[in-house]
Amino acid sequence: MKKTFLVAVFACIGAVAFAQNGPGFGIKGGLNYAGNGDYFDSTADAYENPDKNVGYHLGIFGKIGDRVYFRPELVYTKTKSDYDNNSLDMSKLDAPLLIGVKVVGPLNVFAGPALQYILDTDFDGVAIGDVENDVTVGINIGAGLSLGKFGVDLRYERGFSENEVTVLSAERFNDRIDTRPDQLILSLSLKM
Repeated sequence: MKKTFLVAVFACIGAVAFAQNGPGFGIKGGLNYAGNGDYFDSTADAYENPDKNVGYHLGIFGKIGDRVYFRPELVYTKTKSDYDNNSLDMSKLDAPLLIGVKVVGPLNVFAGPALQYILDTDFDGVAIGDVENDVTVGINIGAGLSLGKFGVDLRYERGFSENEVTVLSAERFNDRIDTRPDQLILSLSLKM
């Protein structure tokens, strides 16, 4: 799975470099309103729908095509979810591979798969194990406005691949946290 992710990352970087000769490439950043999946404790209770928090993201993108386009991105994302007095902080590298269509004027819509590579997880000072799969797959769906060199978009991201991290603390042995993202993402972009 890691090899697949690395191939996709190199494809994104190649597409961004190629896009310099085509319609464009640029930088992006913004805010996420994100949460991860449920927390399952060893007594089979689940803390469902954790409190979501505001996070952030920074990255690069390329755009190939005009009316119908391909837009690969490579984005560093930081999220945080609250579980009954504890918080799960996560850092990841996202690689959305989006297909978009200009609808009318500056309005466009897009969707596509998103590969996620989890860089780091931290659960409020409680020891946790490694995430089952460092690489997971999700989907991005959204709409945006292109205003000259500037752009703004709002999208929804949801992880598909089941992925859990196990809590290693003695009093919480066998507790698990679902790390799949569920987030709204607001981005500003600048085409170079």
